[in-house]
Amino acid sequence: MLAAKPAPQSAFPARVIVLIVVAAIVLSLSIGLRQSLGLFLRPINADLGVSAAAFGFAMALQNIVWGLSQPVVGMLGDRHGARPVLIASALVYAAGLLLMAMGGPALGLDLGGGVVAGIGVAGTSFGVLLGAVSRAVPVERRSQMVGLVSAAGSLGTLVLAPLGQTLIDGYGWRTALLAFAGVALLMGAIAALIGRPAATAPAPSDGEAAASTGVALLQAAGHRGYVAMAVSFFACGFQLMFITTHLPQFLVICGLPPSVGASALGLIGLGNAVGSYVVGLLGARYSQKRLLALIYLLRTLAIAVYLAAPISAASTLVFAAGMGFLWLSVAPLVSGLIGRMFGLRHFNTLFGLTFLSHQIGAFVGAWLGGVTFDLTGSYATAWTAMIVVGLAAAALQWSMDDRAAAPGRPNAAPNAGLAMQDA
Repeated sequence: MLAAKPAPQSAFPARVIVLIVVAAIVLSLSIGLRQSLGLFLRPINADLGVSAAAFGFAMALQNIVWGLSQPVVGMLGDRHGARPVLIASALVYAAGLLLMAMGGPALGLDLGGGVVAGIGVAGTSFGVLLGAVSRAVPVERRSQMVGLVSAAGSLGTLVLAPLGQTLIDGYGWRTALLAFAGVALLMGAIAALIGRPAATAPAPSDGEAAASTGVALLQAAGHRGYVAMAVSFFACGFQLMFITTHLPQFLVICGLPPSVGASALGLIGLGNAVGSYVVGLLGARYSQKRLLALIYLLRTLAIAVYLAAPISAASTLVFAAGMGFLWLSVAPLVSGLIGRMFGLRHFNTLFGLTFLSHQIGAFVGAWLGGVTFDLTGSYATAWTAMIVVGLAAAALQWSMDDRAAAPGRPNAAPNAGLAMQDA
């Protein structure tokens, strides 16, 4: 059951407010750029002859590089703070988009849009930003503030997806990517507004026992609840990246104009702004692991209902709104569970490791979508896989053990089964 918990209120100093605002803007631009890249599949295909599988592989490569880079970037954020990592990563992000615009299928798409942009996304998204916000606010406000940042972070797609489509239609896909590179540079300038240090680190909590990164990683590997959450996170990346990469083309195949795909991506951003904040509030009062399981289940049911009904502009926009509400709402819950189980000393590193599972799922989702389409001429196999994976994740997440890791000892977390207890 979802047992309610009190959620006390507290005021924030000015530098914490600045941090929260900057984090929201940077996350908004970073995720907005990434989620709008699916719009470039068809124009790049028409201009360069790049297949859906090749484009999907580049986006899958971006996600796996993002996932592999996230623990490393997280360690740098734990050690040096958010500001230098964000600025450097924004420059890398811009370089990747610039290379994607100017290069060909291999150099531009795979190296630029895949490898380089993937590193840039890792340093300007959840791991570093949510860690900085979590450290800056009291524990009783953590879920709400992380939800607020995640909510605001989704608004970039609402603007950047329609903007990208307009630039593609009016000036071509290369010009649109150059404009996106300029937006990435803007992230670096905004990140410079974060004070140094951004915030005072909180005192260690009950779960914050590890004195070194190595011990923290051993603790996480020995905590069955953490492993269950990380494995479930695979489904999140699998579902979301398939939709981001392939929904625009799927809609064109169904006879809808490209503008519907851009509108759907934008509506996902708007729905996510509401969903992330609402779930952040709920996460402060109810079981975070149960809420995560419900999100996976509702997402999967939304996919099944959408496919069962006739595909139209109206049904697509309703589907996008529903998926948007459930899109990044996992972020405050996953971050809250990590803080609960292990504390914040190595938060960025442990979040990055969890996110690696998410990105492996994203890699498979983006690539599988392109491969199955090229082999069968249909996305039916990929849609079915999303339903199966989503149901499995909901069941696994519901039963996770979210008790705090035992202080000071690797592999001391509960291992006697997946306890059915509320947060």
